[in-house]
Amino acid sequence: MSLAAMVNDFGGLNRAHTFAPRRLYRLGAILLLLLLTVVASRAQVNSNAQTDNKNVEVLEGAIDGNAYGIGKSIQINGAVKDGAIAFGGDVIIQGTVNGDVAAIGGSVIQLEGGRIGGDVIVIGGTYRHADKNPNRTPAKRTLLYAGYEQELRDMMRNPTGLLSPAWSPTYIGLRLLAVLFWFVIAMVLTAAIPGAVSRGVARLQMTSLRVAAIGFLGAIVVGMGVEACLFLLPTPFSTLVGLMTLMLIVLAGVFGRVVIYAATGRWLQRRFLSRGHHSESIALLLGALVWSVLSSLPYIWPFILAFTLVLSLGLALTAGRRNTWKKVPAI
Repeated sequence: MSLAAMVNDFGGLNRAHTFAPRRLYRLGAILLLLLLTVVASRAQVNSNAQTDNKNVEVLEGAIDGNAYGIGKSIQINGAVKDGAIAFGGDVIIQGTVNGDVAAIGGSVIQLEGGRIGGDVIVIGGTYRHADKNPNRTPAKRTLLYAGYEQELRDMMRNPTGLLSPAWSPTYIGLRLLAVLFWFVIAMVLTAAIPGAVSRGVARLQMTSLRVAAIGFLGAIVVGMGVEACLFLLPTPFSTLVGLMTLMLIVLAGVFGRVVIYAATGRWLQRRFLSRGHHSESIALLLGALVWSVLSSLPYIWPFILAFTLVLSLGLALTAGRRNTWKKVPAI
């Protein structure tokens, strides 16, 4: 297919595939049903989540240093010279901690008679104290973020779960919502700039390795350049450079994803569907579905995300070039 034909295909997206009101109602109903499913499953998981009170390590006597709890809760009955921190568990204080107390994926519980000499930092939990006026240094602070306690607790106790997500109703619902979200974004972008999307698809089909190489080199240059700017430039200029770089990454990621989805869907249509069943909207939906499934595979999804980011950056950096690249003939 020629470049002009591809431009005409994507340019006629609004004219050839306008959604009827009935289809919009059906799409809205499906989206609402998925949202309700996700909320219900999250509520069920949270209601069934219970604190593991058996997995508690009791620390007696004097500890010359810090007290740690990794994947478990710690109860301090003695005296800790420095601080105490727990990853994926609670910090229960019945004795004395002279330094800071922190809990990530857990809570800080100060029992009656317990003393904290430093700050209290809680991420994914709460801070509770038995005394009406807790025994703490008045000048010290309390930093609290009480959200996703069970998720953070599970992540800290099983870090490999990040690479191997659990196929729960919540996770499946979120992936389906991600497919719908990127499908809508792709439809809007191809309708707004059909020429840029079609040229990106053409570049991806002709010279995908070259685009990936440019994106990889661009990522290295951008990363090193931003780091150098943060150290060498004054704070206002380095902040501006950082914001501009973040904007570039976001825009490149969105544009590149849409081009990758369109190219993947077009390839699947040519491969498995007859000529009369080709459709821009179906191509975008197939591409979003395929890459969403690939980015959900255990232990592989970080490489898929890195590959799509590099390829997206390469497509964004070569977006100004028109049909000047030719496919190298095989020798």
